[in-house]
Amino acid sequence: MSWQNITPQQQDQYNSIVNHPLQSYEWGEFREKTGVKVIRKGFFKKDKLVSGFQLTIHKIPHTNYTIGYLPKGEKTDKEMLEELTKIGKENNCIFIQLEPNLLTHRHPEFISGSSDSEKMLNQVQHDKKNDIVNFGLVPSFHPLFTKYTFVLDLTKSEEELLKDMHSKTRYNIKVAQKHNVQIVEDNSEKAFEVYWQIVLETTSRQKFYAHTKKYHQLQWKIFAAKSNEQRAMSNELQYHLLLAKYQQKSLAAWVLFTFHDTLYYPYGSSTSEHRETMASNLMMWEAIKFGKKLGLKKFDMWGSLSDTPDTKDPWYGFHRFKQGYGPELVEFVGSFDLVINPIAYQGYKFADKLRWLYLRLKK
Repeated sequence: MSWQNITPQQQDQYNSIVNHPLQSYEWGEFREKTGVKVIRKGFFKKDKLVSGFQLTIHKIPHTNYTIGYLPKGEKTDKEMLEELTKIGKENNCIFIQLEPNLLTHRHPEFISGSSDSEKMLNQVQHDKKNDIVNFGLVPSFHPLFTKYTFVLDLTKSEEELLKDMHSKTRYNIKVAQKHNVQIVEDNSEKAFEVYWQIVLETTSRQKFYAHTKKYHQLQWKIFAAKSNEQRAMSNELQYHLLLAKYQQKSLAAWVLFTFHDTLYYPYGSSTSEHRETMASNLMMWEAIKFGKKLGLKKFDMWGSLSDTPDTKDPWYGFHRFKQGYGPELVEFVGSFDLVINPIAYQGYKFADKLRWLYLRLKK
């Protein structure tokens, strides 16, 4: 029994045991091409791969230090932490941030009210969170991934899905259909350029940060070429670019991922033109039907606010938009740091506070 590096020949085997796009082999290939060091490990028992993780190493500018990041991995155990600590020391990491793809609560009351079985599940997941803390990890001072997301059950019929939606959401879908808004998948270079222009407009209008064009373009080049065949339940991360068109103009552009049995919605943007057409509402409905057509079972909407959202939060409108489709709100255990260098860790925390203060003042 030992941890070993995953080879390219073990790609399919590795992908079969990880459970999120950010842990997929393809995502690691993409991150390597952005200049980030990727370490991919598997735990073998009698030559059989039973668990694994993918870790990225990020240099801290003007220093010899680095930070490790392990998003959406599996449950942490003693053997995994020992291996991560070893990797952290070898790469001069101050700390390694872990954000496990592990639920701590489900919030079915968003749909149908809690049951005794749901309460039991929540208690089990709460115990898992305590296990993580007991391993000596500390809550992250700067979480990167949202702690909550909405998940929609794609095994329901279209009639059931429409029934579970908010009445206003159903109405807006019909408005878009009456305006003859068309939703098309287009993974071409021309479509990517349209997508990027809409991203620029959205980020400028809503005043939030986004990855660079180079980051998005590289992602498109690597993933879109592999996604021409719509293969359901694949062990490969696949990329789909959807455009919402009205009178030959693109009003919204979304990127969807598929991995295993789940559809994901990591990126989306829209213009301020022709808001009366409700193009984004139809986009979400067509994305749902797209996932069903591929035979997928779940639709992870890639983030939300909590079960008690602040209506003044800048993301509240987006949260409410997703909620209108009747998904279940789920809560993950959160973000934790495996501290490798305690003294440097305290210094980095202080410097990070100053950095974010500067960015907020600049904005």
